[in-house]
Order: sequence, then structure tokens, then C-alpha cells
Amino acid sequence: MKIFRAPAPGQASLGLAVLRIATGAVFIDHGYQKMFKMGIGGVTGFFTQIGVPMPSVMATLITLLEVFGAVALIVGFLTRPIALAFALDMLGAIFLVQMKNGFSKYELEFLLLGASIALVLTGAGRYSVDAMIAGRTDPSASRIT
Repeated sequence: MKIFRAPAPGQASLGLAVLRIATGAVFIDHGYQKMFKMGIGGVTGFFTQIGVPMPSVMATLITLLEVFGAVALIVGFLTRPIALAFALDMLGAIFLVQMKNGFSKYELEFLLLGASIALVLTGAGRYSVDAMIAGRTDPSASRIT
């Protein structure tokens, strides 16, 4: 049956683009809240309360990652390192904040962790800035990049 065949390279790259855009949109929303609603001071205070090491440094890094890293993820720029940073961000969110509340309280973070790890393993796909920089824009290419 056709539903069990491997995806064509273009389909796989399109799927990766959808994954990047959806994941990035969620991270932008969270970063926007940290940057424009809570402010770095509010994020620092929260991180201090929950025991995040170096709370002021981490508040700044996580806020910037979740805003500007998400934009980079959406367009597929530096996808693997940005996705790795997001995976570490979600591990911190799970272990430092949500784990004690049970899985139903960290299922979003777990899903974002999985999406981030998938992007670390696969890269951005053909429809990305990464692919353009690497010269992999030919739609007839037979590999997933």
C-alpha cells in the first residue's frame, strides 16, 4: 500500500518545515511572554524561586533563545544548534519546574523536547536557510538534509 512507502525527499523536507514552523511558533509565544510581559527581571525572579542556577544569566539567555532562536528555527537557520539549545531548555523546564506536578503538567514541554530532538537529528530540511547556505536547494536531491 502507498501509505507504507517512504516519503519522497520533498515530502520529508516539507514535513520538517512544518515541524520547524509549528515548534518555532510555540517558542516565540513563550519568549514573547518572557520578554514583553514578565520582563527579564520577572523571569529572573521566577528562575530564582525555582532554583535555576545563575538565574539572571539564564533568564536572559532563555528569553533571547525563545524569541530570536524561534525565528531562526522557523526559517531554518542554524537549525541543529538552535534545536539542541531548545532541547536543553525543555529539559530544564521539565526537571526544574514541571516534573513534580506529573506528566499531565509537562506534556507540552515533553512534546517540544521531542520536536527539538527530531530537528537536531534531521536538520532543517531542503526548505530552509541552512539548505540554501549549504547549496542544497535542488528539489530533485535524493537525500533529506
